[in-house]
Amino acid sequence: MGKGKGFYTMQQKKDDSIRLGIIGSSWISCEMIRGAKSTGFFTLEAVYSRTKERAESFAREQGALHTFTSLQEMAASPLLDAVYIASPNVCHVEQCRLFLQNGKHVLCEKPLAARGQEVMELQKLAREKGVIYMEAIMMLHLPWREKLRRAVRQIGPISLAKFDFCQYSSKYDGFLQGRHQNIFDPAMETGALMDLGVYTVYPALWLFGEPMGVTAAANFLPGGADGSGTATLLYPDKLVVLTYSKTGASHTGGEIVGEKGTIHLPSISTLLGMALYRRGKEPEFLSGQEEKYRLMGYEARQFAQWINEGPDEAYEDASRLAVQVALLLHQIRRMAGIHFAGDETEQLEKPMQPSK
Repeated sequence: MGKGKGFYTMQQKKDDSIRLGIIGSSWISCEMIRGAKSTGFFTLEAVYSRTKERAESFAREQGALHTFTSLQEMAASPLLDAVYIASPNVCHVEQCRLFLQNGKHVLCEKPLAARGQEVMELQKLAREKGVIYMEAIMMLHLPWREKLRRAVRQIGPISLAKFDFCQYSSKYDGFLQGRHQNIFDPAMETGALMDLGVYTVYPALWLFGEPMGVTAAANFLPGGADGSGTATLLYPDKLVVLTYSKTGASHTGGEIVGEKGTIHLPSISTLLGMALYRRGKEPEFLSGQEEKYRLMGYEARQFAQWINEGPDEAYEDASRLAVQVALLLHQIRRMAGIHFAGDETEQLEKPMQPSK
């Protein structure tokens, strides 16, 4: 893969583009494909599905040249440089391991894993294979996220932050009617915390670091999945409250409260519509609106930069943060009573510092 001149200015020829494979054919995969193509750095080379018919149908829809019904064959294929994984959560660890072992760069949907130890093991494998292993979290790669960091400094000291992601799931009506839905099945290592709560944990750790203590609770649905929940992160000088739900929508968003002002966060996952309110001054809007595929395009561009130019300090920071998020999610699950089958072999009792 050729080297570029820089992330935002690099222009790649088609024959030097990153050949991308896709696992998963949901709407999120469609948006990622569109976002990745919009960067000019990727060509969609192949798609995977368990059935040939679905693979061929999705390939035609998205313009992929090849299809696979075997993950082993896809991982070993010389046709691909990288893969985007958007399969059910429970599949992430094994699928990431398979493609990393075969020397493919991996961009995996959140969460990377249900347990921090698994993330650390896969990061170690990626280093050994000389490839990129990245979690698909839009917030970390948006150009306006630094406006948020600056605004936090402007209104400090911070005493309270509330990060919220409550969204009525498109699958919830079917669940209430008795139909099986992966997103509400603990066997899939999912539920409200792992699907939406992860978006509240990321900014908390990114902005404020690891807490000194945690309290958490969850509301459970028939079948054992958590439908909603809360967590409070305790710091020496502040409280950070996380709220999330897949059974109801919130329209108030989140906020960060400081002595000199408040930041309103309508969307914690995209940071769109952020507004800064300082005492005695007019509100300042820090971000506008953007289409979903363009938001995903930012993380695709970052993925391309790290593939073409190699890991840098930002990559190492993102990797450490991914481990910290996985560890804190596990701690919240333990406190809230959210249990997955894979936890049986995990002996981790509290967050541990990832090795650098």
